[in-house]
Parts: sequence; structure tokens; C-alpha cells
Amino acid sequence: MTTKKPRTRMAATPRKPLTQLPAWKALVAHHRSVGNTHLRELFAADPRRGTRMTLEAAGLYLDYSKNRVTEKTLKLLVELARQAGLAGRRAAMFRGDRINVTENRSVLHVALRAPRGAVILADGKNVVPEVHAVLGKMTSFSERVRSGEWKGHTGKAVRNIVNIGIGGSDLGPVMAYEALRHYSQPGIVFRFVSNVDGTDFVEATRDLDPAQTLFIISSKTFTTLETMTNAHSARAWLLQGLGAADEAVSRHFVAVSTDAANVSAFGIDPENMFTFWDWVGGRYSMESAIGLSTMLAIGPSNFESLLKGFREMDEHFRHAPFGRNMPVLMALLSIWNNEFLGAQTVAVLPYEQYLKRFPAYLQQLTMESNGKHVTLGGRKVNYETGPVYWGEPGTNGQHSFYQLIHQGTRLVPCDFIAFGQSLTPLGRHHDILVANVFAQAEALAFGKTAAEVRAEGTAAALVPHRVFEGNRPSNVVLADRLTPEVLGRLVALYEHSVFTQGVIWNIDSFDQWGVELGKVLAQRIIPELEATTLPRLRHDSSTNALIRRYRKLKSAKQGRRRVGDTIVQQREIPGSAVPPPLGV
Repeated sequence: MTTKKPRTRMAATPRKPLTQLPAWKALVAHHRSVGNTHLRELFAADPRRGTRMTLEAAGLYLDYSKNRVTEKTLKLLVELARQAGLAGRRAAMFRGDRINVTENRSVLHVALRAPRGAVILADGKNVVPEVHAVLGKMTSFSERVRSGEWKGHTGKAVRNIVNIGIGGSDLGPVMAYEALRHYSQPGIVFRFVSNVDGTDFVEATRDLDPAQTLFIISSKTFTTLETMTNAHSARAWLLQGLGAADEAVSRHFVAVSTDAANVSAFGIDPENMFTFWDWVGGRYSMESAIGLSTMLAIGPSNFESLLKGFREMDEHFRHAPFGRNMPVLMALLSIWNNEFLGAQTVAVLPYEQYLKRFPAYLQQLTMESNGKHVTLGGRKVNYETGPVYWGEPGTNGQHSFYQLIHQGTRLVPCDFIAFGQSLTPLGRHHDILVANVFAQAEALAFGKTAAEVRAEGTAAALVPHRVFEGNRPSNVVLADRLTPEVLGRLVALYEHSVFTQGVIWNIDSFDQWGVELGKVLAQRIIPELEATTLPRLRHDSSTNALIRRYRKLKSAKQGRRRVGDTIVQQREIPGSAVPPPLGV
């Protein structure tokens, strides 16, 4: 159990409820006058709108002109940020105050990318030297593995790396690997296992040689249910494949954790444990030791470039005035779309195949952060908080869900992400790709009127079907090309946008109590599924019936599963029959 820490500063300054702020009331009145204004009208009234409502910062270019806002809207939104206390909360985060009030913790992911020599305090202690000590240890280890100096139990070099984690210990690393795959070292295979469904582990390891495989186990307490279940199966797979005893584990497993005792008990040398801190939330941890797989893939130099990109956006967010601050502007536009235009989702649409996992990464970052129903003070909110984030890379999505975005009854604001240069140039491909970005943003904004459809000679009966109402808001984010630096800037852009929205909603963006209840109930149900005789069930009638049905299905055929290329009984896998205790 975590010992409660004494507070060092007042973490949440009392303020008026959001809907009682003068700027909020002014926005409500303003919306009544401009809420139905079409983007066609806004662009017609201001020929320079498309160049004026843009912002370039930290190597990114943002065109936000296709949002349904006026200059007055933006001024009122900036004033809302001011009245919500954004400047003070931002300063408190960078200062190391415990702004995660429900867990009484600092929120210092910005320290993970701070330059050597910077001073960022947590409880009066500068954490930057510790961060760089871990980065140094990661660098040394990565160089040994990448060069072939690190040998497995049989003396072979590592050629397969499997990252086992879940949530932030998986989504960040797998997104970064896919995004930066162009920079990955040839000859090393990277796989990622997160789901407790055994299929995930089996398919990830099916074609791997245990003698050349290294597992990274990422769990803060080394008790996370899904991660440790997969870790024990990995241990059994390795020892069986090598025909070796327990001493082989130390050459094929490393840990990202804070619990040296549990790491050692598993068989991993604590010297091969890479630590992180409780002031780093999982969804904000990809540039910490959680990113060890990223460094192994792209190398320490590229990893430093990734951190540099984060730093550049951090500095922009920290110092730029709200009206010219990219994360703040994106957050305020999202607030306007969500609260005043009734949008309940945001589609993130990267036109770059390497960013195919970026929307999935943002789902955790945004929805685990701002999916909250009470304020910092514990009062139920009377407004909408975090929208649903989703998306796919273009142009695939155009042949899937864009129909709903263009002609459906729901308003879906879109963030388009594109690049001036392709990392894999091939004929006309990139020009066609980027043309689709600009065309989709244009079509969403301006649509096609019934008069325009009729002018094309369309049959009268088909005219309603071919009308595009338009007036669908979007942002376009452009960069030169996808580099480690640019990825860092993009991630930090969304991190700080999420933070800004959370401040305005007056919620805690850094806890995640909503994930706990299901975990606790699962721990009750697991032994009821595994017991040799049916225990007395004390759930609701539906859950009781489902447990009985599962037990019947399970007993119909004795459970067997495939581990690697060998069929073994479940009980033969050490530690897999009884899951480890629930942890963080």
C-alpha cells in the first residue's frame, strides 16, 4: 500500500464553477448569435481567413481556419482559459506541485525530456539528474544489445525483442515503434504483447528463437495482472524452448519497474531493472524507461531527438501567449466544438501510414485523462467533459467511416495530420495522399449545395442524396516529414491540449479510477472460473448465469493451448494457472 505523502502546496485553488465564469456566460450568449453561421459565410466575409487563422510553432504548422469560430469566439475562449486559471495550473505543473489531487502526486512528464542541467523539483528535490541517470543506463544497455555484445544464455546475440506491458506501458512503445519504424535497426525484430488473451502472446512468439529473444517486462509494481500473466508465460516459453534452468532468465529478461524485490523474485537481475517514478502517469511515460524498446529500435541518438521534440513543444506551451499557443488553441477549439456545437467525438486522421497507431495512442491519452464526471473538488459536473477520440490513417478511412462524417447526423470535428515529404517516396503516391488531406478538409467545410448538385445535371430524385451540408470543422497539422523530433512535438502537442481542457473543465486529468472497479471484480471472478467445483456465486443473476455457462463450455473440452510451436497443458506453464495479484 502506498504511504500517503504530506501535501507541500495547495494543489487545487477553489474557483467559480465553470458555467458561472463570466467568459462562459459570454460564450453562451455569443453562440446564440453565431452558432448557425456557415463556414462558407465566414470565408466569404474574410478573404484572408485561410492565412490569418494559422499558427506555426515548434516545427508544426496549424491551420485552424476551418473551425466555426470568429475572432470574437477566439477572444472569449482565450478569456475563458484565463478565468479558469490555466496560467497558474500550468505553472504549478512545471513547478512540481501535486496537481494530481486524488493521488497527491506531482505531474512531471515534462521532466522526462528536460535537458541535463535543468532544475525541476518534486518535493524539493531536483528530479532531472535521476532522469538522466536512467537515460544513461538505457543508452548503455541499448548499445550493448544493438551491437550484439549482449548475449543470451546460449551465447547468441539478441535478434528478437518482445515488450510486455499494458496501457501506457504498451500503447506508447508500440505507437512510437510503428511511427519511427523507418529509423529502426535492421535485423532486429520487435513485437509487443499486451492482451491477457493468450493469442496475443502465442502469435507474437510463434516464429521466434528463444535463444535470440529478449523480453522487456514493464510493470511499475511488477504485479499488474495482464502483464505478469504474460510474463510468466514468456518465462515458461523461454525455459522450455532452451531446455534450460531458471538461471537462463537473467540473460533474456529485463524489467521496467520500481519494485526490485518482485523483479528479483521473478529471476531478473535488479541491475537490469530500469526505474521510473510515481510522478509519471502511464499514458505520459513513453519517453521514460517505458520507452526502452523505442531506444533499442531507433538508437540512443534518435531517442534524444525524440526528447528534443518534446522539449520544443513544452517550451512553446509554457511561454507562448494563449492566443498564439498551439496546444491551448487546439484545446479551446475542442471545448467550443464539444460544449457549444454539441460534438461528442474527435476523429484523428493521420495521412501517414507510419502513424497508424497514433489514434489508438491518443485514445488513452485523451479519454483516460479527461473521461471524468466530477470536479477537482468532487462535485458532479453539469457540462460535457472528454469527447471520444478515434480514427484511422488516410486514405483508408475515406473508404470506411468518412460517409458518416460528411453526410451523417452527428458533428465530428477532425484533426488531419500530414507531411510535406514522404519517408518512402514512390512515384505519385505522396502527392495523391496529401491532395486527399486538403480535399477532405475543403469538402467538410464547404460541402456542396443543392443548386450546385442540380447544376451538374443530377436527376431531381438524386439531388438530396448528393448534397453535402458542409460546415464540419477541422484542423490541419502539417510538418516537413515524420522524424523522431516531429513525433515528440506531436505527442506533446496533444498532451498539453489535454491538460488545458482538463484545467478548463476543472477535473483531474492525471488519475484513472474508472479502470479499477472492473479489475477488482475480475479478481473475484477468476477463482470462480477456475475452481474444480462450482462455488457459491453471489453476483447478479446475469453474471452468475454467464459464469455457469462459461464453466460448462470450458468443461466440454479440456483446455489446451499452444505456446510457441509446442502444445502443452495449461498447468505445465509455471505461474500461468494462478494469476498474480492485481497491481498497478
